[in-house]
Amino acid sequence: MLIGGCNLPLPLTRCCQRLMELGERFGNPFFFVIRQSVAIVIGIAIVMLLILRQPIARWVEYKSVILIASLLMLFVVLVPGIGHAVNGANRWISLGPVNIQVSEFARLGVIVWMAGYIATHTIKLQNRITGMFGPIIVIGLTSLLLLIQPDFGTTAVLAATLFAMAWLARAQWQMMVGSTAVLAVLGVFIVLSEQYRIERLLSFSNPFADPFGHGYQLANALIAIGTGGVFGRGLGESIQKLSYLPEAHTDFIFAVLSEELGLVGVVVLMLLYGIIVWRGFVIAQMAWREHQIAGAALAWGISVWLGMQALINMGVNMGVLPTKGLTLPLMSYGGSAIIVALISLGFLMRVYHEAALVAQMREHQAAKRQQEGATGAPIQTQEVSL
Repeated sequence: MLIGGCNLPLPLTRCCQRLMELGERFGNPFFFVIRQSVAIVIGIAIVMLLILRQPIARWVEYKSVILIASLLMLFVVLVPGIGHAVNGANRWISLGPVNIQVSEFARLGVIVWMAGYIATHTIKLQNRITGMFGPIIVIGLTSLLLLIQPDFGTTAVLAATLFAMAWLARAQWQMMVGSTAVLAVLGVFIVLSEQYRIERLLSFSNPFADPFGHGYQLANALIAIGTGGVFGRGLGESIQKLSYLPEAHTDFIFAVLSEELGLVGVVVLMLLYGIIVWRGFVIAQMAWREHQIAGAALAWGISVWLGMQALINMGVNMGVLPTKGLTLPLMSYGGSAIIVALISLGFLMRVYHEAALVAQMREHQAAKRQQEGATGAPIQTQEVSL
């Protein structure tokens, strides 16, 4: 988990120039740098004071409340006068000087609910087709609310994450295959139903066919990546981030990193993400082995989400995937995103803590039984508090 912490200062250093330019509109060139730093502190505080102190069972107990709160957030942001639109998307709620991107918190809330559902309906999921009815309804509701914003990228990632969690929990494959096929058809229909999504697909296939129009953003991202070479221009030396590449501090920060760090730097970055995801799956497997089903499912969901979103963001920046509007976890600028990412890492640490304690207790009891077998003394069990 320290790997994620090492990545936190990079959004500030890589895009400091762009953030300072934006901050000058508020009379302080460090306005956005300070905001991001405050968000990081808030995220760490939530992890230290809440996430690491509460057992996973407590979150499972309130999974329905968490789900309702998540759906309400996604609904409220659509209410005129409450939701705040940016670039035509209603994804933010303004609370004074602070804009909250509710989909970030709602996504984590739905993942927590799914982990709780898997823990309380494991047998039903594995043996009955109806076990997937609940998750499918939740996926449908959240997808509908997200698509109205519109936020197709988050919809696709969240739906894929929930299905991956169900698959890893060994849900009935017939329902999984059928639901996946239906969602795939709906996804194609949704993409083709909006002109701007079709234009994204066309510009993605050849951005240099319209380099000053629909292909402008991707063309500049590819220029940034190409000019980075093997070792990059050097830290802080990106040219494309100087108002040439739109959203250089959020959706296209990977292109800036490629320009400054080069092929070697971004390969190291990919390895760091790979280690985080791999470690998350190791924690999930450890929790599953110790019958900590909710913790295992939560670790699965967080790992799949982080890995999938990172891959999609990198793919978009490299022109392998159409533009989705998804940030690079732990790297892109955004208070809501960094807080949720830190909370997610905190959940992984909590799952590991509980699984390790259960494993320790099991090993202790096994040693006691072995000792009793040798001496004939009664076993004295020791309780381990989670």
